[in-house]
Parts: sequence; structure tokens; C-alpha cells
Amino acid sequence: MHGQIRTAVVGTGSYLPEKVLTNADLERMVDTTDEWIQTRTGIKERHIASPDEATSDLATQAASRALESANVEAGEVDLIIVATCTPDMLLPATACIVQHNIKAHKAVAFDLEAACSGFIYALSVASNLISSGIYHTALIIGAETFSRFIDWKDRSTCVLLGDGAGAVVLRATPKSNGLLDFYLGADGGGAEYMKIPAGGSRLPASHDVINQRLHYFQMRGNETFKAAIKLMSYSTKRVLKQSGLSIADVDYLIPHQANVRIMEAVAKRLSLPLDKIIINIQSCGNTSAATIPIALDQAVQEGKIADGNLIVLVSFGAGLTWGACAIKW
Repeated sequence: MHGQIRTAVVGTGSYLPEKVLTNADLERMVDTTDEWIQTRTGIKERHIASPDEATSDLATQAASRALESANVEAGEVDLIIVATCTPDMLLPATACIVQHNIKAHKAVAFDLEAACSGFIYALSVASNLISSGIYHTALIIGAETFSRFIDWKDRSTCVLLGDGAGAVVLRATPKSNGLLDFYLGADGGGAEYMKIPAGGSRLPASHDVINQRLHYFQMRGNETFKAAIKLMSYSTKRVLKQSGLSIADVDYLIPHQANVRIMEAVAKRLSLPLDKIIINIQSCGNTSAATIPIALDQAVQEGKIADGNLIVLVSFGAGLTWGACAIKW
């Protein structure tokens, strides 16, 4: 890790909306089958936010649970970053709403948008700010309500995505554990692979864009699939090399939960046994920037992760963006 002070995760939390949408439910909505969805994605069900829940509400729940886990008061938090591509609104930042909700009144708050890689990007930003001595206690949240941006008539994408939020509390640590190093990357040449075309300054809201269904998520599946395997494998190797470690040192890999076939292919490329891969896609679907912190929190709650474990977080998303983080727990 570059910098004088190392940072560590001192608490985790997550929140999944109560409503569960199963593959059987989707069979009644679009031309698909449970077998088709499970075979190609590994997903059995996903959580859907209630009509009165927005991204900030999910993020607030996850943040409160992370603070409780860390035994940290909201008033001690001086930095909040929400990684999301489905904010409550274009402005203000969702992080500011969360800051108000949890009463973290002295915290700087802003959103970071790097799609599914947003949580790792946000971890990197916060870790470096703490390492510089500017901030001391950071709350990093990945939160999405992708169900509001899904075309429920598009069977290729509506089966993939879900809603949820995960959070971690970061603090400086005098020990040798913590966030060891990061590797981040981007390639705007692949911007067309995954996008929500309308709603921004290029195609602002209008009857035309709504009639053309351009305010919904679109994806080129084949190109995305290939790039995700290649870049997540490379990012994992790269961050380990930077940390002076090897694949043999890894206790758990927590990849972005986009598709079980992608995760299995990455494991194969890395020669990592599947029991070292944290996978929860079957019950959560793809929650974009929230997948990694949700999977991390669930693994912590289940007692899978122990002190001294080496964990690698790795992601890939729209942008294109990708990144990895090596953590000594």
C-alpha cells in the first residue's frame, strides 16, 4: 500500500429488501425458464426494493449495520462515499442523504460512479485519504436499486439484476493487516457494452426516449462476458504481484457477482478451487456496486473469514471499469 498509514476494515454491514423475485415469478413475466436462468447465470432469486425504498434507504440500512458492527458512532465518521449508478436523483448526491439519515453531521459526503467496480474504486479513494491523514473514519457503501432501471420486457437483462446495499467502516491501523494494495483500470472504448442511454445530458428525459425504452439498462452480453473473465483474472494477478503475494496465498476471492459462469471461468484461469470463491449470486442476483460488500458482509457473518486471511476483492463493470483490492484480514 502506497502511503504512510495503512487502513483496515473494522466493520461490515448489508441490507437486502424484503421482497424476493424468484425465477418462477419471472417465468410469468417474460419468455424464460428457471432452468435457462440458472444454467446461464447461477441466479435463483433476487431482492427488489419496495415502491417507497430508494438507493439512499438501502444504503442507510447497510451503513447503520456496518457502524454497529464496528462499534463506531455516526458522529465519528468524517468521510462517506456511496458507490452507485442508480442514485436517488441526479443531484444531490445520495451520500449526502445517507449522511443526514444516520446523523453523521461532520462527514464529507459524495457519490462515486464506476458502475459495478464502484465499491473498489471508492475503497481506494477512502484508503488513500485516510493514509494521507486527512480523514480518520470512513464509511464506504455500495448501493443500488437497479430494478427501477430494468426493462422488464427484455429477457436478456431483467433476469440478472437485483437491489441491495453493503457497507464497510475503514480506519487507520497500526498493525500489518488491512488494505494491502489496489489495482484499478478503465477503458472508455467499451462504453457501448453496458449503458443506460437516456436520463443524462446526452438524451434528457422526453416522451421520445421513454417510448424508445432508452431509459433502461442495455447490455451486449457476449462482449461483456469475455471482457469480464479476462480483466478480473488479470486484475487479481496484478494486485497480488504488487503486494508481493501469489495465488497460493489467497484464502478467499470475492468477485463481482455478475454471472456464476464468469466467476467459475476466473477461478479456472487463476487455478483457484471453487471453495475459495465467495458466491452469493444465487440469492441476490447482480446488485452492481453492492455485490462485493454484500458478499463480504455475509461471509463475515457466516464466520468464513478469519483474522489473518488474505482476501482479494475483484470487479468489472460498465465504463469499462475494473479493479482489485488485496486485504489482510
